[in-house]
Amino acid sequence: MMLRNFRTYREFLESHERIATNILADRLRKLEAHGIITTERDPSDGRKLIYMLTAKGTDLAPVLAEMVLWAAGHEDTGNQTLVRQIQKDKEQFLAGVRKHWAGRTILSTADRGKEKAS
Repeated sequence: MMLRNFRTYREFLESHERIATNILADRLRKLEAHGIITTERDPSDGRKLIYMLTAKGTDLAPVLAEMVLWAAGHEDTGNQTLVRQIQKDKEQFLAGVRKHWAGRTILSTADRGKEKAS
């Protein structure tokens, strides 16, 4: 989601990872339960959900960048462009991720509840 900008169940399902539907659904539920992502209805088709990173999810960018670099050091990740971009200037890469998601992140369900209580 953060690196490939996937936002729909179908995009995740059709990615090169070839994740099983039951595992994908379970992981998305867990990410939402932990406040890393949240969902909203697709305005063009109310039956579909759009998955969005929360601020908490965006804060994982440095961790994911390190994981990408670690993986690239141990195997062919198939995404050398991303690896080179992170290696060249990690801080610039992270700033780009934060900027990209700054206007798109939304509060998690838990954070929305806290905000209403205030």
